[in-house]
Amino acid sequence: MSEPSDVRAAEPLPPPTEVEAPTYPPPAGRSVTARATLAGTVVSLLLVLAIVLGSRLLRDFDSALLPYAVATVFLAFGVAYRYTVWVSAPGARRLFRKGFGSFFSAENFRKAPTALPRMIATYLGFQKFLGARSRARWIAHQLIFWGCILAALITFPLTWGWFTFTADSGAGPGYEMRIWGIKVLGFDSLNILGWLMFHGLDIAAVLVIPGASYFLWRRMKDRGAMTGQRFAYDLLPLLCLIVISVTGLLLTFSSIFLHGGGYEFLAILHMVSVVFTLIYIPFGKFFHIVQRPAAVGMQLFKYTARRDDQVFACKRCGEPVDTTPYVENLRGTMRDLKLDFDAWAEYCPRCKRVLRGNAYLSHVKKGFK
Repeated sequence: MSEPSDVRAAEPLPPPTEVEAPTYPPPAGRSVTARATLAGTVVSLLLVLAIVLGSRLLRDFDSALLPYAVATVFLAFGVAYRYTVWVSAPGARRLFRKGFGSFFSAENFRKAPTALPRMIATYLGFQKFLGARSRARWIAHQLIFWGCILAALITFPLTWGWFTFTADSGAGPGYEMRIWGIKVLGFDSLNILGWLMFHGLDIAAVLVIPGASYFLWRRMKDRGAMTGQRFAYDLLPLLCLIVISVTGLLLTFSSIFLHGGGYEFLAILHMVSVVFTLIYIPFGKFFHIVQRPAAVGMQLFKYTARRDDQVFACKRCGEPVDTTPYVENLRGTMRDLKLDFDAWAEYCPRCKRVLRGNAYLSHVKKGFK
């Protein structure tokens, strides 16, 4: 199908404007590493202090869970280190400043008081943007997300000694849940509440296994997913989730039906898989969990600009491209990176393709006549 006459006659892209000096000059690699190391050290020390104080000077700390606690300290160091390195890049730094600036903006709250909680629920919690791609992918992602959230809410405070379960008598069935030594809940282990309290991690495992299995199957069968995938980045996280979930369920199965048979081996295997995964999180695919809140802030940044009718129109066809502040932020990032084609941000995707085609016809194909 031939292009319309207005497309064929489109004017070539005007030369880019003079590149301004970078607003945020990229810091030297050594200083970034030093700041990231310092941030990781401070955060990990704060976590150690929180563990000591939250467990009432280690009185409520279970020494059998020491490997898990040590792994969470390494996790805290890795997350702080990687996040500091990430926000040191010009593009990420702008995303961080604009996103979190909008996130904590009192003016945005006055303009749209329900926007922030709605975006946290839809974008961060239920990830409705994934549903537009595939319903099956959205369901699988939700299973993994809520399963991991449930497991983290149980495992981390329990590992740190922040909350404990104590029996009224030597064998129960009455139990008390204490947070920082303060009783918050009493329950009977034989009723439904008690069953849910003691099998929360099993429920999390049941949620995670089908979700992770779907993505693993998809990456092994779907040609689009197989293109460019890497074992350590794409497959290993899913395998870790499945191993953690399966070994956790087998621990319950062993204690109930096998009278503890094979429990020690399963406990060690489960511990190794959990510790490895926690240390792996900051340096693998799961790091996007830490990055996602900044994206929520950027969505709020764009949403409030749309409410103020700050929409940037394509310079060629007049169709809306995005909000004016977002386009200006994108151009600023391109200038920070010393890219000499930031003027392209002012055109819609279709006009970019047309202008690139015209440039090819004018300058490349012309040489073959």
